[in-house]
Amino acid sequence: MLKNLALCCLVLLLSCTAVWAGEGKKGPLWKDGAPGANGTEEKDIPTLTVFLPASEINTGCAIVVCPGGGYGGLATSHEGFDIANFWNERGVAAFMLEYRHAGRGYKHPIPLQDAQRAIRTVRARAEEYGVDPNRVGIQGFSAGGHLASSAITHFDAGNPEATDPIDRVSSRPDFAILCYPVIAFDQPYTHKGSQNNLLGKDADKELVQSMSSELQVTSDTPPTFLFHTTEDTAVPPANSVVFYMALIKNKVPAEMHVFEKGRHGLGLAKSTPGTGEWGNLAYLWLKNRGLLDAKK
Repeated sequence: MLKNLALCCLVLLLSCTAVWAGEGKKGPLWKDGAPGANGTEEKDIPTLTVFLPASEINTGCAIVVCPGGGYGGLATSHEGFDIANFWNERGVAAFMLEYRHAGRGYKHPIPLQDAQRAIRTVRARAEEYGVDPNRVGIQGFSAGGHLASSAITHFDAGNPEATDPIDRVSSRPDFAILCYPVIAFDQPYTHKGSQNNLLGKDADKELVQSMSSELQVTSDTPPTFLFHTTEDTAVPPANSVVFYMALIKNKVPAEMHVFEKGRHGLGLAKSTPGTGEWGNLAYLWLKNRGLLDAKK
């Protein structure tokens, strides 16, 4: 009886530990308040939640994860926490970004500013996190995919004279994983909700073009993996296709998978046979590119 009770207690303790480990450590992107903040409430504070893999399987690779939500909310459960735990199990550090958006009263360029800060933060604190500063990527879902695609087409080398050491490092991701991303604006297949939330309904043509990611790809855009589904009617796969074609045109290493089955916003797609393999394919892509070589 006592033996069984002890066993039950041990199982409960391990379960609680696993849940706690999976929650990550959350902190503000800027310790003294974010630039452009409308106030000091929780909605005005962009955050990064850190999920580190067990040291014995740490590859040194890091990914900033951007949940979707149409630039009006954040799907942090299946496009944030689930994704972070997926990568941790494979030895990859994950950093879930809770960026500011229209639902909090923010439009462009604030979300991109938050994403750039997240990349800089991980790179600047790479030693603390046990990651390689040259293997820091970004992943995004739906509107978060648009944010990630913006981060890999709008970046800078950092300001060496900045008083904040984080601002001195590059905001260029080393790779990207785009999952059923919003890409193009002012097209028949555009997700208008995301465009309007980010830019407003009366944005000028120049701004719209600058935030249509397929038009901003250059040879300096980092290697990119894309996945989409044919059945996605909310954000049609044409978004991924035009971005992939722009990558190929500019000779940027790219891989794209378009699965037949699956609605929009399916996260890891565990309940969708076939489509649920996208995560393993992304993992293999990272591995084949040498991005998962164990940290030395």
